[in-house]
Order: sequence, then C-alpha cells, then structure tokens
Amino acid sequence: MSAPQDISQNKALLWFMAAACGLCAGANYYSQPLIHSIQQYFAVTESQAALTVTFAQVSYALGLLFIVPMGDVVNKTKFIPLLMTLCALGLFLSAFSVNLPMLWVGTVLVGLFSVAAQVLIPLATMTVQPEKTGEVVGFLMSGLLVGILLSTSLAGLFSNLFHWKVIYVVSGVLMLILAYALKSRLPYVMRMKMNYGQIFVSMAQLLKQEKRLLLRALAGGFAFAAVSILYSTIALLLSSAHHLPDLVIGMVSLVGIFGALSTQYIGRYADQDYTRQLTWMGCALFIISWICFYYGQTVLISYIVGFALIQLALALVHTSNQSIIFRLRPDAKSRINAIYMTAYFTGGACGSALGIFAWNHGGWTMTCLAGLCLVLACMLFSLLDNLLMRKSLVTTN
Repeated sequence: MSAPQDISQNKALLWFMAAACGLCAGANYYSQPLIHSIQQYFAVTESQAALTVTFAQVSYALGLLFIVPMGDVVNKTKFIPLLMTLCALGLFLSAFSVNLPMLWVGTVLVGLFSVAAQVLIPLATMTVQPEKTGEVVGFLMSGLLVGILLSTSLAGLFSNLFHWKVIYVVSGVLMLILAYALKSRLPYVMRMKMNYGQIFVSMAQLLKQEKRLLLRALAGGFAFAAVSILYSTIALLLSSAHHLPDLVIGMVSLVGIFGALSTQYIGRYADQDYTRQLTWMGCALFIISWICFYYGQTVLISYIVGFALIQLALALVHTSNQSIIFRLRPDAKSRINAIYMTAYFTGGACGSALGIFAWNHGGWTMTCLAGLCLVLACMLFSLLDNLLMRKSLVTTN
C-alpha cells in the first residue's frame, strides 16, 4: 500500500490538527481558574472544588493508558472524530451539571476522550520524513499548549462576563465542528494487526527494550508535575494573596503563550540533534522560574515572570522528549506516545494533588519547595538518559 501524503505540505490540515490538539487538551483545564466560583455555586469546600482539577488529570492519564494505544490498530480517520464527539458529550454534561458529583462525571468523560489529541500527534509523525518529526510535533504541541493556556483565560473571561458554565457549552460546540472537519481530511495510515490484549503486552516489551523511552517518560512526568502544581494553586494564591478575580487570574496564564508558540522552533533544533542541550536549558529555566514563584506571593510581577519562564522550560523539555521517543520505533508510535504521555499526565495529576496538599499544610513556601524537588527529579532522569546515550555511543564505536 502506498505511503500517505506528507501532511507537512498540507498547511490547512496541520492548522486543523493543531486546533483540535489545543481544544482537546484545553478542555481539561477550564476548572482551574474557576475553583472559587465552583465552590460558591455548589456550596462545597475549597478542597472539594479543587478536586475537579485532579479528576481531570487522572482521567486523562487513564485515557492515555487505555485508549491512545488503540491508535496503532484502528482506523484513525474514524477513531479520532469519535473520541472528540464523546469528549463533547462530557463537556455538555459538565455545562448542565446540577451538583459537584455530576460535574466530576462530566470532567472524567472529558479527560478520557480528549486524548484524541494524543492520537493525532503520532498520526502526524507517520506521514512526514524523519528529519521533520520534531518540527511537526512542535507545531502540533504549540497548538496544544496554547489551547491549555487560552482555556484558563477564556474560562475566567466567560465566568466574569456570563457564567462559569458557558465555557463548557462553547467548547462542546467547537469540538463537534472540528470533529466533523477532520473526519474527511485525516490521511489513512496502515494499522497493525493485534488484539487489545496484545497491545499491552507489546507496550511492556517496549518499556523493557527501550530504556530511553522509560527515562524520558519519567523526566517528562516530573517536569509536568512541577508545572501542574501551579495549575492547581494559581486560583488559590492569586485570589488570596493578590485578591484577583477569575477574569484576571485567567489572563495571567496568557504570558505563557510565548513559550507555547516556541515549540515549533524548538522542534527544528531537536531535529538537528540538539535535544540534550535543549533539555538542560529547560531544566535551568525550571529552577529560575520556581525562584520567581517563591517571591510571587508578595510581588505579582515575579509570579508572572515565573509563569512565562516555566512554560518555556516545559516546551524545551517536552519537545525534546517527544523528538527522541518518536524515532525509537517507527512501527509503534501510538503505543510509545501512550507510554510517554501516561507518565506525563500521571505526573500532572500527582503534581496537582501535591500542590493542593502542600498549600493546605505549608502554604506557598511548601508549594514552591515541592515544585523545586520535582524539577530536581526531572534533572536526575535527564542525566541518566544522557549517561545511557553516551554508553550506547561508546559501545557502538
């Protein structure tokens, strides 16, 4: 069967795919600047409302583990629009929730099926030349990260202008429109012949055989955990320490867009084998950002600078990671992405929960200390990956 058309030449399709990635990923973050509004609307405690963020991350991680691997064995042109349609149903359920548990159910459905973005990205890498992998992944990741950042800003804006539930309705409608648009445009890619159980056996084999996949997945997981601490505490800190409303809290995250947009350019350098340098640049920026956050409790501009830097740091580490793992086994990209992104968003869920715990038991100082410890763990696994790579090169020579 002939190879699918190189989508790097189809700019319109790439923009549709990037928009879909952004909308899917962003759907899991609407609740972050709305915790205070959700708490008041349902008359629950702050910690109960904040659990909505954790449910979003946990369900997304489960979707990555149990749904994304199917991308290697199903028809993606039908599978991706189906996932997006089911995600839209979860958004509508959240919009019309009458109590907090109903919102949680809608949030879980959104988390499970918004993993459509993580089936789209491996699909894109299957239709481009290897030397363009980083650039294409970076472009789609720009859409994904911008979607995450815009989601919090728009959620705060709609909450201020209309009602906090409006963002869920608007997003659900847009999700259905994009699903329909992609259905006839996505290229068909050859799928593997294996059953559902065999998928997980092969994933276990991949973890055993590809040590770099494991190390990069752990590095990515700790990196995203360090960022997710902010996502679960941004509304708590900025509303209590700086007395900012939902709208302004959502706008603060917009400073991270520059880091998000940089991923396509970072991807080009990753294609030129600068992944090690890019990773360490990201780790250095992580440390600087958490120093800024420490002073952000009293100096708002310090928090804003830290937020901008940490998004750039995440872009550097994450894009480098994906550029590496997608070249390991071209025949198993969905499964490889499932392994990596499961670790990534499991880290995010743990980081969200850790952020709430640290905030409740030690305030902002403990929150910053927890974030810094997670960055150090990311650096450790990045170092181990570098050592493994050097050992492999010595053995080869």
